[in-house]
Amino acid sequence: MLLRLWLASFTALVALAQNPGAPVVLENHEVFRIEAAFGPYSARDRANDVSLRLRAIVERGRTDPVVTTYVPIENATVITTGGILVLTVLEADAKAAGKPQAQLAGEYAAAIRGALSSYREQHTYWSYFLASAQALAAWAVFLGFIWLVRRVVGWLRTRMDLWGAQKATSQQARGLGRILWERASLLLFTAARVFLWFFILFQFSFLISYTFGLFPQTAGISTTLLDYLRSTFGGIWNAILNYLPSGGFVIIVGFITHYLLRVLAFLTRAVEQGDLPISWLHPEMARPTYQLVRIFVLIFALVVVFPYLPGGQSDAFKGVSILLGLLISVGSGSSISNVLAGIMITYMRPYRIGDRVKIADTLGDVLEKSLLVTRIRTIKNVEVVIPNSSILGSQILNYSAMARSRGLVLHTTVTIGYSTPWPQVQELLISAAKRTNAIVADPAPYVLQTSLNDFHVSYELNAFTESPNVFEFTYSELHQNIQDTFAEAGVEIMSPGFLAIRKGPVQLPEPSGPTV
Repeated sequence: MLLRLWLASFTALVALAQNPGAPVVLENHEVFRIEAAFGPYSARDRANDVSLRLRAIVERGRTDPVVTTYVPIENATVITTGGILVLTVLEADAKAAGKPQAQLAGEYAAAIRGALSSYREQHTYWSYFLASAQALAAWAVFLGFIWLVRRVVGWLRTRMDLWGAQKATSQQARGLGRILWERASLLLFTAARVFLWFFILFQFSFLISYTFGLFPQTAGISTTLLDYLRSTFGGIWNAILNYLPSGGFVIIVGFITHYLLRVLAFLTRAVEQGDLPISWLHPEMARPTYQLVRIFVLIFALVVVFPYLPGGQSDAFKGVSILLGLLISVGSGSSISNVLAGIMITYMRPYRIGDRVKIADTLGDVLEKSLLVTRIRTIKNVEVVIPNSSILGSQILNYSAMARSRGLVLHTTVTIGYSTPWPQVQELLISAAKRTNAIVADPAPYVLQTSLNDFHVSYELNAFTESPNVFEFTYSELHQNIQDTFAEAGVEIMSPGFLAIRKGPVQLPEPSGPTV
């Protein structure tokens, strides 16, 4: 069906190129062409008059035969039907057509008979029924084709995924090879889907034209739609051809830039997943490095193609570019400093997403780090946005950095009187640390005697934890366990210190270590 529409359109174009003159039209169908003028009437005026007469004849429902009559006085042949003059064939028409007048008149009369007969056949209920059936069949075939294409594409995609999973399971495609296979299959299916969508859209447009062409009332719309599509796409194609001498370079640079960024993104993913180890580039830094390189590549490509852009050499374009550059340079001083600070912080790697940090007076977990700001959620569930330039000039405490490998040391100090033996105090403190959930057994907790005060000794408990993001709760539980442990042992915690008045001599503990 669509092939027939294509052939009809091509035949009409060929006929239009080979047959000059003005067409006589009956309900959007060309009957014949008039090539010669008659006095003040041009060929187009004569063709329009004949078209109006034919329209009047079919609207009246006349079925009279079409006859030709030669008029010797005027040396012309008239074509009539039911006493109505349709056309006068002149000697000038015969000369323009290169045929005898009688032969040309006979051909015109036959064309008129065929047009009137075709009009009557197309305006019957049976013809409308057949046209509707053909339209429904064409649309059913089109929808069935779309359904079949979707099923085939889905089946192929499923089979390819299963095949890739089997290869990965059998260790025949791992690491960089597996990534190459995934990217190649994704690119292949994307290109196939784009091609299918363009093909379906193309067929949809011609199916609409075909449907309109089945009914005589809308046949003109079909022709107009075909002309519109032809003129639209033809205009786009001509514009592209005219721009190619200067825009070909832009297309080439854009093509190279696009695929260069695709290659960089592919390598970035490989570095992130550890499939492509690079000694000087940490996997964590692969994505930020790609973002920076992408910005520089895009800026470089824009600078290269700028002179070849449409209007790139005009004074107005240059003036607008200078104005935008001035506005950006004046209004983005602090933004530029934040961006530069963000780049430095990125490669300094002072913290990661999720780390527990303290920046200036803000303590919390890192939610996001960008080129402009870093977002931190405090322990009170408050989000704090800190400019990167402020972070670069501040002290950064990262509680999670060493906790990932060696653990974070939590420490707290208690003061115990001299009357309590220090081994007992150390044992109680270590016991309290072991009772705390987030404290790890390896490395083991230890106690330091930090000072000998006037009335008591300062003992510092040091314990390791691998959960730095909840160390406030760990401190709270540790303090509770210290109080419980000392209370169970009957040892008094002298914090804060106080003065005790005793009766009798002071009872000192026996030394537990060797005497010097």
